[in-house]
Amino acid sequence: MKIVITGGTGFLGLRLARQILAHGVATAPSGKKEPVDEMVLFDVVVPDKRPEGLDDRVKIVAGEIADEKAVSALIDRPDIGVYHLASVVSGGAEQDFSLALRVNLHGHLHLLEAIRKLGSKPRYLFSSSVAAYGGTAMPKRVTDQTKQTPQTTYGMTKAVGELLVNDYTRKGFIDGRTAKLPGVIIRPGKPNKAASSFISAVVREPLNGVDYVLPVPLDLDMPVAGYRTVVSALEALFELDGAKLGDDRGVNLPNLDVKVSDMIAALKRVAGDRKLGKIDVQPDPFVMSIVSGWPAHLDAGRGESFGLPKDKSLDDVIRAYMEDYLGK
Repeated sequence: MKIVITGGTGFLGLRLARQILAHGVATAPSGKKEPVDEMVLFDVVVPDKRPEGLDDRVKIVAGEIADEKAVSALIDRPDIGVYHLASVVSGGAEQDFSLALRVNLHGHLHLLEAIRKLGSKPRYLFSSSVAAYGGTAMPKRVTDQTKQTPQTTYGMTKAVGELLVNDYTRKGFIDGRTAKLPGVIIRPGKPNKAASSFISAVVREPLNGVDYVLPVPLDLDMPVAGYRTVVSALEALFELDGAKLGDDRGVNLPNLDVKVSDMIAALKRVAGDRKLGKIDVQPDPFVMSIVSGWPAHLDAGRGESFGLPKDKSLDDVIRAYMEDYLGK
């Protein structure tokens, strides 16, 4: 089959692509893996140099998800599977409402409509976020059944996206599923416009010997998951028999309940004798206005019942990052 990954040259997209190429895809009830003969990584910005680990089955296409013609050209055969990861992230969406609607909402609709025209009901995975929750009535621990009243534009577009996936599935246009992601750690590189980027930076920067100004208090609660586990969970949710999901296609991904102080403590344990950059706590009003409206705890009992993977500890997540990106 053909696999399309939007946001495909991003951090998660590339790791997911390599894993699918290595494993194949299981969509039959038997669970047998079948090879992927074609893959397209679609993104607004693509690297000048072809990323490692991609063979000649992979085509990298530059384009905007809001470009209807570009999106339609991706969906060109009935035996296709789509991972929709492309998005304007939280901080950027809050600062540019029009861009958020164009990319996160209209771009999503372009993709769904192109798939609907196939008539083959392909599997479709949409990545949502804890930011889809919010509001003054939100409990500290949210479940898959908690009412979503997001208090950011980013969260609103994710909540709308989840409803679209449910309805396009109900109508028989797709076999959809939505992965509601916790904070994903530890992303390499530099901080982006996501309000949650501090959850990676608070570990990544000190490990690189760089001082870091933490924009949130140490006692902030955040549900997090390691990137290895998230990629495996996305793959497993995509392959899950749709009948098990029923009419609610949204699933909270398994995660760890942590405070920012827990992350710093784990960093110090794992780093050993490594000289770390200093962490200075200076809460940022803009960041706090966004993240303080997110749930402190994300219940993933439903996802765990489906067998989606979960990290064992923060220490393991940090060790994995050091192994993958620091050669330790």
